[in-house]
Amino acid sequence: MDTLTFIGTATTLIRLGSFTLLTDPNFLHQGQRAYLGKGLWSKRLTEPTMQPGDLPPLDAVVLSHLHGDHFDRIARHELARAQPVLTTEKAARKLRSWDFDARGLRTWESETLTRDDETLTVESLPGIHARGVMGALLPPVMGSLLTHRVGGEVSRRVYVSGDTLTGDHLSEIARRHPEIDVAVVHLGGTRVLFHTVTMDDVQGLDFLQRVQPKTAIPVHYDDYGVFRSPLADFERRAQQAGYGDRVRTVRRGQTVTL
Repeated sequence: MDTLTFIGTATTLIRLGSFTLLTDPNFLHQGQRAYLGKGLWSKRLTEPTMQPGDLPPLDAVVLSHLHGDHFDRIARHELARAQPVLTTEKAARKLRSWDFDARGLRTWESETLTRDDETLTVESLPGIHARGVMGALLPPVMGSLLTHRVGGEVSRRVYVSGDTLTGDHLSEIARRHPEIDVAVVHLGGTRVLFHTVTMDDVQGLDFLQRVQPKTAIPVHYDDYGVFRSPLADFERRAQQAGYGDRVRTVRRGQTVTL
């Protein structure tokens, strides 16, 4: 049975067949601060529902980019090193210096895990964290397409958006991958130095219209003070546009069947 467990921020456990993946490990406790780079910090407002010691054995970690609300100091010190971390090339270089088996993927490049007659392919998809001057200051980001196959046949496709703004790169993803079963959508309308660097409710709707996932699971929307776009605004906008039946909100700590 394929499932997703929402731990908090963009941290989820995704089980596809016999494979178990962790996304964007953020285990800081409520009240602790995450380092966002360039001397910027943000306080966590929520409590994650798991810590590294609570996790099952992992087949891989999928990381959008190396920011403190996606890979924090707890993950750095306590996360097991046994599994690969699939991420951007820049993040992989830093993670390898911390003794992780980090594998950097270029856009559209993929890595495949195999077990008996099952495979799980993780493909790096384009993402844009910010544009203009702000884009040059922030680390590169990637989305991830998780394609699970049994006996060579696709059983499920899950798109983890990563911290991206909307734009034509999403239309290109939809052109290449027109059948997305589930999209895990990073929202929050994060504001850093007066710039929006993750999708707000308006961009979130545009994401749905471009990508057309069968189901969208919002994450990354209320855990830090820099998140400025409430989940309710996205839910309302999606409902008004006729996408309400595609949005599936998962509570922190809840496990849902995909």
